[in-house]
Amino acid sequence: MTQRNKVLVLGATGGIGGEVARQLRDAGWQVQALQRGLTQSSETREGIFYLRGDALNRADVMHAARGCCVLVHAVNPPGYRRWSEWVLPMIDNTIAAALKEGATIVLPGTVYNYGPDAFPLLTEDAPQRPLTRKGKIRVELEQRLLAATQQGARAIVLRAGDFFGAQTANSWFSQGIIKPGQAVKRINLPGDPGVGHQWSYLPDVAQTMVQLLNVRERLAPFSSFHMAGHWDADGSQMAAAIARCVEQNGGQAKQRAFPWWLMRLASPFVVTLRELMEMHYLWQQPLRMDNRRLLAVLGTEPHTPLALAVEATLKGLGCLSLPNR
Repeated sequence: MTQRNKVLVLGATGGIGGEVARQLRDAGWQVQALQRGLTQSSETREGIFYLRGDALNRADVMHAARGCCVLVHAVNPPGYRRWSEWVLPMIDNTIAAALKEGATIVLPGTVYNYGPDAFPLLTEDAPQRPLTRKGKIRVELEQRLLAATQQGARAIVLRAGDFFGAQTANSWFSQGIIKPGQAVKRINLPGDPGVGHQWSYLPDVAQTMVQLLNVRERLAPFSSFHMAGHWDADGSQMAAAIARCVEQNGGQAKQRAFPWWLMRLASPFVVTLRELMEMHYLWQQPLRMDNRRLLAVLGTEPHTPLALAVEATLKGLGCLSLPNR
């Protein structure tokens, strides 16, 4: 029997999945998750019930989803690798479980679905004509979700800018701008000079998902939303916020242009770099998210001030030691 407050989080050991799982737990949901490599069939950690299994294994997903009214699909192949092999089979397994349980699927969406013809102000209904392989896969993924809602499932897609936060080890913030686990000495600027960029603080994204779930019965079977997040109007404000935080904690960091030329040279030999190079266009032109549809539903968007969000991110990534306050 489906329970009204029972949720399965796929990808709970990752950044967005983990944050959503914790916030749902704190909001009173019964949260369970699928995790590979558990030494036993199940275990409870910090109020979340983990089941051993793999999102690529349909039987595992179907078993873990029993009784769940919501499935959070926050799982992705690591390091951009094997997208063409894994992304669609994983969403197919989630869809199969949702159809069986009559559940709502929540998907952290991306801007990869859209090509430059949809820029600079990105609305949910803009045509999806991506130029990249990953973008085409994400379009197909959402098309499969839409088809599932016509068979009885429900879906909420929340798109946001580049993630940053204490738990975002696999992000542009932690992989391209600074280096986790060490004091910040250099801050890389990936964008072309003067080009705006969209950022989203992970806890704000997770809180938005929780709030959308609270009103899910009022939403259309397939609903997509955009977050405004933090808009860096000229591509320098995030770096400046990092530099200020480092200085306030006794350090000093220099800013420099991101070495795209070096990445281009190394990309033929490193899969992750090759995949990142494919997304270079997102740093060469402004892309801002239009959140009017989200505001019409929620009234406000969860929004942590940039200085506080950057400070928490750097602390969580082990880049500075903060004094007691």
